[in-house]
Amino acid sequence: MSQNKILIIEDEPAIRDMLKFTLTSSDYAVNEASNAEEGWKSALADKPDLILLDWMMPGTSGVVLAERFRKNDQTANIPIIMLTARGEESDQVQGFDAGADDYVVKPFSPRALVARVQALLRRQSNQKANTDQISAGNMRLDLESHRFYVSDEEIKLGPTEFKLVHFFMTHPNRVFSRTQLLDHVWGVNVVVEERTVDVHIRRLRKLLEPTLVADYIQTIRGSGYRFSVVEG
Repeated sequence: MSQNKILIIEDEPAIRDMLKFTLTSSDYAVNEASNAEEGWKSALADKPDLILLDWMMPGTSGVVLAERFRKNDQTANIPIIMLTARGEESDQVQGFDAGADDYVVKPFSPRALVARVQALLRRQSNQKANTDQISAGNMRLDLESHRFYVSDEEIKLGPTEFKLVHFFMTHPNRVFSRTQLLDHVWGVNVVVEERTVDVHIRRLRKLLEPTLVADYIQTIRGSGYRFSVVEG
């Protein structure tokens, strides 16, 4: 079985060295870049399985680079873990909004970072292995039969709620504005008001409340909504 390839984009040599040692010790193949432009070229050339991306770098920041990755077809689906000393919620929202899949605040435990890398790669692998079944926490979508389950109990959803859940489960940990949700779920050419999103979110949460997973859909004040599995 081939090694997973991790690209580290980090301007501080000491942190790069620590990350490389930690990841190679866990049997990952590691490439390094010391700035955004090197990281961009490496990602296009080597197609890593996951990117560890520093937020604060000279020149182009990690946030700007993450947005660039998400807009390019070759890198759009590569998982990104943002590394940063900025731990405020508003900073995390900005990082997720830029396209990060996870967010690790410095200083961090190397073992905890490896666990996050493993979890993100496992989720990516599961989605690739079975595109008809999508899982997140104890939620599961069966796309072939058009059924939705929580803890293996079927929850009846309307067509719009089903599409909304599908979108959230395939785009976890990212903040989407109401306009973005309208474009992705309802379609760019469909003319509906932004508050329609709020109505469907409320309906969906009401359906999920008895199963104790309604908190997976989080309201980010002033920004929109984020789907994130809440750890018990």
